Amino acid sequence: MFLRMIRGAFSRQIKKMLMIALTIALGASLATAMLNVMLDVGDKVNQELKTYGANIIVVPKSTSVLNNLYEVEDGSATAGSYLKESELGKIKTIFWAFNIVDYAPFIEAQVTLPDGSGAVMTGSWFNHHMELPTGETLDTGIQNLRTWWDITAGDWINEQRDASENEIMVGEALAKRLGITAGDTLALSSGHADKTLSVVGVFSAGGDEDEEIFAPLGIAQEFAGAEGFCSSIEVSALTTPDNELAEKAARLGPGSLSVSQYETWYCTAYVSSICFQIQEVITDSVASPVRQVAESEGSILEKTELLMVLITILSLIGSALGITNLVTASVMERSNEIGLLKAIGATDGRISALILSEIMITGIVGAVIGYFAGIGFAQIIGRTVFQSSIEMKLLVIPVVAVLVLAVTLAGSIPAIRMLLRLRPAEVLHGR
Repeated sequence: MFLRMIRGAFSRQIKKMLMIALTIALGASLATAMLNVMLDVGDKVNQELKTYGANIIVVPKSTSVLNNLYEVEDGSATAGSYLKESELGKIKTIFWAFNIVDYAPFIEAQVTLPDGSGAVMTGSWFNHHMELPTGETLDTGIQNLRTWWDITAGDWINEQRDASENEIMVGEALAKRLGITAGDTLALSSGHADKTLSVVGVFSAGGDEDEEIFAPLGIAQEFAGAEGFCSSIEVSALTTPDNELAEKAARLGPGSLSVSQYETWYCTAYVSSICFQIQEVITDSVASPVRQVAESEGSILEKTELLMVLITILSLIGSALGITNLVTASVMERSNEIGLLKAIGATDGRISALILSEIMITGIVGAVIGYFAGIGFAQIIGRTVFQSSIEMKLLVIPVVAVLVLAVTLAGSIPAIRMLLRLRPAEVLHGR
């Protein structure tokens, strides 16, 4: 009898049941899309922010001490302090090796130009291919770390060809002052080297680099008289926003943490824990986060996740209000039926169970439709905003199920309360 009554209710009010299912489906689809994007957005946002440069800088320990002591940032007080180029591959052997997206070494040398003036030559990797201690290979360099550079003439240095050993790139401002462009040659000298190099590209960086010369690491090392060394390393890493534990470790040092706290901190991709692990593998080094970048990443990620949560909450509230109106209208239309059931002995509990069963069956149908629609919405968001697919998280399924159940019940409460107040005599007499 109970199932027959449910089947009869669906056949008589099919349009309203479809509207309830559609309302639930809309809420479930938005919740599914937002939750999947929110759980996957961390890496997506971090990947987007990586286009704005490195978020970790590694310098020799002596350089860090002097910079902190004399509050200098240009390295003028730290000449002769270097890191070993041979240890660079170790960065990809740390616990969070897969979070290291790109990195490149840097060294500066003062060179003399043909007109007798001086300039800074910065040596680095461009698209450097290296064999890692793990047996893997890696292609990295400033071509990935300086994506905002505008190549106004020529092209990037290609380290995959032998000719790159005598090639340089010149900043736009310096190129204009010297009257050179891509394809020209430039004679440079220092106390350690004297060479004529080919200009393969002119770039605009929008900063001090526009007055500099960029060369492969080996050339700059030769001009600086520091073969096999670099003065700093820029690292671009995917990180987790700092919390109280990470801030404590950064402020007081890892030694201030308890054993359990240390394990949690070390095994979480905080920028401070990645810096610590880099220091473990690079001799006499200090790795520090570029705070403006690191803090921006955390702030943007938190605000993005908050926006996703708010959209989810508002969509569910809208669904609950829609369910309330539809179920209330359904109960009002069936008031005579409900009054008759009460008159022949049906209890409030049984009638409430009947109505709730109908709504829950409708809710399950709507939730299933909404979940699969939400997967589609999530992929549209991923492709449109991040140009990549969104990974579907199994955790979302039970979360959406609980949310749909809560919203459906919350939306049904006003209608159930009205149902309980119905009096058979008044309803059957048309009042």
